[in-house]
Amino acid sequence: MRIRGADAAGGSAIEDYVKVIYAHTEWQDEPITPTVLASRLGLAASSVTEMVKKLAVAGLVTHVPYGAVTLTANGTALALRMVRRHRLIETWLVESFGYGWDEVHDEADVLEHAVSDRLLEKIADQLGDPRRDPHGDPIPDRDGVIALPDAVLLLDAADGATGTVVRISDRDPELLRYLGAERLLIDTDVTVVGRRPFGGALAVCIGGSGAGARELDLGDGAAASIWISTAVAPAR
Repeated sequence: MRIRGADAAGGSAIEDYVKVIYAHTEWQDEPITPTVLASRLGLAASSVTEMVKKLAVAGLVTHVPYGAVTLTANGTALALRMVRRHRLIETWLVESFGYGWDEVHDEADVLEHAVSDRLLEKIADQLGDPRRDPHGDPIPDRDGVIALPDAVLLLDAADGATGTVVRISDRDPELLRYLGAERLLIDTDVTVVGRRPFGGALAVCIGGSGAGARELDLGDGAAASIWISTAVAPAR
């Protein structure tokens, strides 16, 4: 994502920073560094370093020089507030306005700073208080409580493992369009067939075991963007 011309000290920029820091470790344990944060935000490393110092003074992050940036309790609370806004708006755009799941991320990046708390909760009520967004990312509740499903990265699942797609990263709209065309979506049943010979693509069977099941070859980039419910390997 790229911060939209905001003053680096502005409230929306602070919200963008903490949201990106949170999202980086939501599905994996590797902490974020200023260099990675700069890449995610589309900003110069020097600008990010200065902003991280300001966030630390504000009590939103802790930071080891040249090392990891970690949210404090206050930083996490603000991040979850923004994550709720972002994911509710994405869901609203898909369900109420017919946006594709590959089109909503940038729109939500803008709208999440503009809607009032009252409007946001009206949106949540209209949608039936959804628990996840169109990509399977969990939506924090009104109290900032979030529950991640038990899941494993498809790339790491064992041959023969079965599961259901619970999350697909929204970082690459082109990948989302491809997976949508191949009908590999949230809640799709998946069985890992295994690697094609000589280090080839990862073959998966989608659609269960019925007549509609079919195999699909996925590159590592795609397989590293899909999470399935805790994979169950066949009994031996």
